[in-house]
Amino acid sequence: MDASWEEFGWERLGHGMGRRRLPGWDATVALVAGAEGVLLYDTGSTLREGAEVRAQAQALLGRKVTHIALSHPHFDHVLGTAAFSAAQVYGAVGMAGLLKSGADSLYASAVRHGVPEHDAAEATGVVVAPHHEVCGEWTLDLGGGRQVLLANVGPAHSGHDLAVLVPGSPAVVLCGDLVEESGEPQAGRDAVPSRWPAALDRLLELGGEDAVYVPGHGAVVDAAFVRGQRDRLAALFGVS
Repeated sequence: MDASWEEFGWERLGHGMGRRRLPGWDATVALVAGAEGVLLYDTGSTLREGAEVRAQAQALLGRKVTHIALSHPHFDHVLGTAAFSAAQVYGAVGMAGLLKSGADSLYASAVRHGVPEHDAAEATGVVVAPHHEVCGEWTLDLGGGRQVLLANVGPAHSGHDLAVLVPGSPAVVLCGDLVEESGEPQAGRDAVPSRWPAALDRLLELGGEDAVYVPGHGAVVDAAFVRGQRDRLAALFGVS
């Protein structure tokens, strides 16, 4: 099931695992497949984008997405979720209430960043809040010996940051916007800058020196890059 990642515009990260950099905001979506389940990390910025990812996942893996982990509650990472009607959705604790009450804010953010008004209204009208909230860590068994660890490592980039560790040789850490490679890390109104360096320390603890770190935006990086970004953020925000 790994033969066709590149022909679909995806980057293979390991056996049964790959990611795509979506157009527009260069946001990452990632797939991790086990023998029984398929995890999708983030869902894109519109229902149309989510449906495209759903179709590609089916073509690549021959199966439907069964689990979704949302990295954080920003429009370019969550508004495609309703395209996956049967999937169980996971997010950091507190994210469900935020998405249920924050459709207007999501719509405004999406439109402000260039999503057409119709697409933004369509997606925010059916926004999906997590069914399961992660406080600490949550292990998902995808079958065939493949387990993934969901880790609530925020608040940092947002008030609700969820990373995913996929054990292996090497391990893969899906970082969300805690790590950015194609631009400088963005600290919006919901960021908690004083906690951001500690969140990156936690990512490094999860993955270790030899892991592959997948940013929310940009190319795959290594532990040295994450550590360097951590140190720059600590200096910028005046924390150790």
